[in-house]
Amino acid sequence: MPAGSVPVCYRHPDRETYVRCTRCDRPICPDDMVPASVGFQCPDDARAGARSVRTGRTTYGGAVHANRMLVTQVLLGLNVLVFLATALGGSSLGFGGGTSPLYSRLAVQPTRLAYGGDLGVVDGIAQGQYWRLLTAMFLHYGLAHVVLNMLALVQIGPVLEAALGRARYLALYLLAGLAGTTASYALGPLDVPSAGASGAIFGLFAAAYVVERRRGGAAASQYAVLLGINLVLTFTIPFIDKRGHVGGLLGGALVALVLVHAPAGRSRSLVQGVGLGLLAVLLAAVVVVRTLQLT
Repeated sequence: MPAGSVPVCYRHPDRETYVRCTRCDRPICPDDMVPASVGFQCPDDARAGARSVRTGRTTYGGAVHANRMLVTQVLLGLNVLVFLATALGGSSLGFGGGTSPLYSRLAVQPTRLAYGGDLGVVDGIAQGQYWRLLTAMFLHYGLAHVVLNMLALVQIGPVLEAALGRARYLALYLLAGLAGTTASYALGPLDVPSAGASGAIFGLFAAAYVVERRRGGAAASQYAVLLGINLVLTFTIPFIDKRGHVGGLLGGALVALVLVHAPAGRSRSLVQGVGLGLLAVLLAAVVVVRTLQLT
């Protein structure tokens, strides 16, 4: 620039300015000034700086987000929507959901059953309807069932989502739920469909215990007491799916052990992914063996 000339904005040469970017020292006009911790930066350097800022991570490797309960909110919404869909389809709002055609096609039903009436004969998991293992964890028998499970989800879900991050928390919920439905399929009666988010909820409480124990937090004993009380209720109330509850508990505990004990560093996500993958393979193997037994 010639001596004595007035500096102009590098992006708008028709605008005079005496403000310069604190990083590259180029003149910038008011439209191109991006506030920085000291002075202003040009748009190019501001974007480059934003790209170089690392995303915050949780203790166990998950990304930190402003909304730390988004996945919990989505899961809550899905459970409520599916319950309303089954209720509108004919199931009772109090207790019992087996009269709904939608319920009968999404619950854990090991093999073909004759429902009679309009439903007729409905195939089960052994006939290839493996989606039931996933969809069953969003079904509920009645209003009391869904309310109790959703209250528990709202209580413990945000705590784990904030500690693990969204992806790991969602993997925990789904694998714990699948462990519960797989246990119901492998060990349950052939003529009684089962469903509910209880397996996933048990898994969340087991995971909360593992996480708090790893942290050395005092809440670990509280989670242990809650699990103990719920296990007593599980084995005392006759119509509860004991296999699903215990399966979900064990699944959630195993997922949490993998997530919190994976070594910190660049390989942590890989170790966690391999561990959860192996658990998924184990569940798939149990399903295959049970299907071979039934067919």
